[in-house]
Amino acid sequence: MNCTNRINQNIPDAHNIHIPSEMNTDTESEKSAPQSKNLSSVIRGFKSAVTTRARKIDNAFAWQPRFYDRIIRNEDELNRVREYIFNNPQNWLKDENNL
Repeated sequence: MNCTNRINQNIPDAHNIHIPSEMNTDTESEKSAPQSKNLSSVIRGFKSAVTTRARKIDNAFAWQPRFYDRIIRNEDELNRVREYIFNNPQNWLKDENNL
């Protein structure tokens, strides 16, 4: 089984994911703003909802620093990212940035 198949087995179909209403963090002003329906606003709302829930479980929750967004533009790039994600745990101890 290749890396893509191993990873895809654990990823739900995006069209079948239910997002609870409490995760909708848009305020009335954000709903009417021209930038309220873009990817950044969706990510911001998702991270806000996850942070709120995670901090109820673990007060020390924080997002990983040095994170950046990247648009995956084709199948080859997608497969490289999948391979990186799959191999990353075994490379963790060798990572010089591992704090």
